[in-house]
Amino acid sequence: MKKLPELLCPAGSPDALDAAIEGGADAVYLGGALFNARMHAKNFGGDALRSAVLRAHAFGVKVYLTLNTLVGDRELTAFTDAAYEAMQAGVDALIVADMGGAAAIHRLYPSLELHASTQMSGHNAQMGALLQQAGFSRMVIARETPADDIRTIVQNSPIEVEMFIHGALCVSHSGQCLFSSLVGGRSGNRGECAQPCRLPFSCVTCKKNGARESYPLSLKDHSLATHVPELIGLGVASLKIEGRMKAPEYVRDTARIWRRLLDENRAATPQEMRALADAFSRGGFTDGYFTKSIDRSMLGIRSDSDKTQSRTLEPFSGLTRKVALDLDAHIQKERPITLTLSDPSRSVTVCGEPPQIAINAPMDRERVEKSLCKFGGTPYRVNRISITLDDGLMIPVSQLNELRRRAVAAWEAETDKSCLPPAATLTPRRPSGSRPQQRSARFRSPAQITPTAKQYFDRIFLPLQSFSSEANGVVLPPVIFDSERAAVAEMLADAAHRGAQYALVGNLGHIGLAADAGLTLIGDYRLNLCNNESVARAEELGFQTVILSPELTLPQIRDIGGASEVIVYGRIPLMTLEKCVIREISDCTACKTDTVCLRDRRGVAFPVLREWEHRNVIYNSLPTAMTDREPELMRARITARHYLFTVETPQEVDAILRADRSHTPLRGQVRRI
Repeated sequence: MKKLPELLCPAGSPDALDAAIEGGADAVYLGGALFNARMHAKNFGGDALRSAVLRAHAFGVKVYLTLNTLVGDRELTAFTDAAYEAMQAGVDALIVADMGGAAAIHRLYPSLELHASTQMSGHNAQMGALLQQAGFSRMVIARETPADDIRTIVQNSPIEVEMFIHGALCVSHSGQCLFSSLVGGRSGNRGECAQPCRLPFSCVTCKKNGARESYPLSLKDHSLATHVPELIGLGVASLKIEGRMKAPEYVRDTARIWRRLLDENRAATPQEMRALADAFSRGGFTDGYFTKSIDRSMLGIRSDSDKTQSRTLEPFSGLTRKVALDLDAHIQKERPITLTLSDPSRSVTVCGEPPQIAINAPMDRERVEKSLCKFGGTPYRVNRISITLDDGLMIPVSQLNELRRRAVAAWEAETDKSCLPPAATLTPRRPSGSRPQQRSARFRSPAQITPTAKQYFDRIFLPLQSFSSEANGVVLPPVIFDSERAAVAEMLADAAHRGAQYALVGNLGHIGLAADAGLTLIGDYRLNLCNNESVARAEELGFQTVILSPELTLPQIRDIGGASEVIVYGRIPLMTLEKCVIREISDCTACKTDTVCLRDRRGVAFPVLREWEHRNVIYNSLPTAMTDREPELMRARITARHYLFTVETPQEVDAILRADRSHTPLRGQVRRI
């Protein structure tokens, strides 16, 4: 049997940390005071972080700190300072999402272990190779990755693979969701997601009466508890339970069941699945992504019955597990007292003053043992005790208690700080390139590319699956699993043969595909580039130009250098869905019409368009438009401009270009940068 993967559990609070340890976690992940994707959890900062690490390490449990949000240029110093604080606290690794932030940390502290967050959208083996070059030792793969592709990644990735096996599912690919950010002003990439996917939506243009699903974006929780032997066989390094916002009871009960299943190498029984659902579920569980059974059965909401069932859980009353230590004490005449704590892997020894000669009441073995074994509220218990005690000696109880406390402190002592590098001062890198004077655009179909558009744009992109000679660039699909790689490579070769020169690449794992086809790399907005460090790293990876994140403000854009472009017109994609929501709210024929929209509770309509391989993309209800804001664009040094055309007719395309050329506003409501 293969080595058991690590069981990684959430610790969103000190109580949840204890619950994870109680349940049998091998490792926990938790957030610090800043830069983590669950900013509303009871996170750990300063002394609390150090205490959490000591507590976990006492039980042999590793601690990974999440620094998994995107970072602005003015935050990079605080970001690397947080990394150093984590190193001082003794964390075992950092979970990082920002490409530039990771580069800065690795440059300053190369010995600090980095794990690539699922927010980096890793879903193929090539991603692992590029992450290794950037200093990562592990990547957390996308929850949507099916079993066969996970196996391929593990076999071909040079770094460890971690996967989610239980807990809440985002309906959008991680790192590819801007819904909460652009619509509600709360960025999921900044730890502030408002979860709009859990709200009701109706279908605007369905042929059928009403919507078939009132919650078409709300998924059941993920659970692979019935696939444990297969998970072990895949060879992944770590199995991750979601839930830093969940109660300690959820963490304890979920960890406890998964610990038992892994140790016994078996699938969960129906009774165990019910127990997992009692801890938390949304109408049950789904394994649809893992098994490629992506259908309506994946949808679910948290019902009143689910909430009632969770309230019946036994309250978590604190950590009851203890770490067994051997204790050896030597109390001998004219020699310093020694106390040694040990387990099979290590030992520590502390010394005290020599004992005194007793006048009338010598210390007996029972009193010595009672004082030395009084571990009280510590996480330790005595497994074996050995006391060497000469006759006729006297030791104050206070001295024995102090010796015991010093021994515990020595046992928990952090790694010698002399082994740590000194805190380094960040000198941020700036990219070497500069912004060109150019305009580029992507169109959904060749029919939208009017003669005016062909003259207006230096680069014109079409989706790979609909490339024609009207364009000189292709847009790679946002998701390309290893099982799809050969088909994409063939399509890219054909596009290059028909005149494609450029490739818009939105995932690090897709760079090799475009490069192998001989296409010039252009970084898409999906790379989430938010700072100069990220743009500099993109230059190193071979990107000629990059499109900056649409979440940036004009002042932030102004301060970023390099050959960077900015989206100045278009409906920004809000979600990339592995699941076809069009099929849930309408029918499969609607895919061909490009007319399906989701309507929220306020009556706002969001276009839903088909992506390659039946994936869907949800677009913003309002286009971003800066046609009448030329002075603002120039003050922000936005000379390289990118345009997105999705649902516009050819006539609307030309009207937008006329407004852009004359610097006049568009009709109707728009979104501004």
